[in-house]
Amino acid sequence: MQKLVFFVGVAGTGKTTVARKLSVDIPAAFLDRDTIGGRFVEAILEMKGLDKNDRDSQFYKENLRDLEYDTAKDVCIENLAAGQNVFMISPFTAELRNKAWIEEVLAAAGLDKERVDVKVVVVTLQDMGMQKARIVGRQTERDQWKLENWGDFEKRVDFVPTINWDIPASSILVFDNSGELTDEKVEQLRAFIG
Repeated sequence: MQKLVFFVGVAGTGKTTVARKLSVDIPAAFLDRDTIGGRFVEAILEMKGLDKNDRDSQFYKENLRDLEYDTAKDVCIENLAAGQNVFMISPFTAELRNKAWIEEVLAAAGLDKERVDVKVVVVTLQDMGMQKARIVGRQTERDQWKLENWGDFEKRVDFVPTINWDIPASSILVFDNSGELTDEKVEQLRAFIG
């Protein structure tokens, strides 16, 4: 079976790091929404005279958020249709709540859950200090807004989104990424993905 694995969670929990570690042994298209749409979103925000790093602005939410996520979805569909395993990295909060979303993705790729094993890894942290240290450590310009508005992000560090997709509970793993990402933790994730 093909694998479609979503790595979800708030900023700084380590979604991309966890997915990257697993991609060493599990061949998959590696689709990080920030990489797919980030530069376009930043350019549009700047053209509108807005902070290019502010993904919480009303303008972003009303005009760019769905565009960015839908573009990532389209790239996912193309890779699934080509027979690839896919790792999707982003919060996907609205998409996880939409029961029909995953069915639409699979159908658009000409597939179904009989042929694609859909899993969700919810990456969380119990340590807010670690979340901030990771965001500071990755030194990306887009994180500046997060750091300047830190109180909004630290409240959500252990956030687990609502998942309304028709997948078994055994296909959802809440993974505490606090501390070092040890070989033992990676093996636990590998076993979960299958």
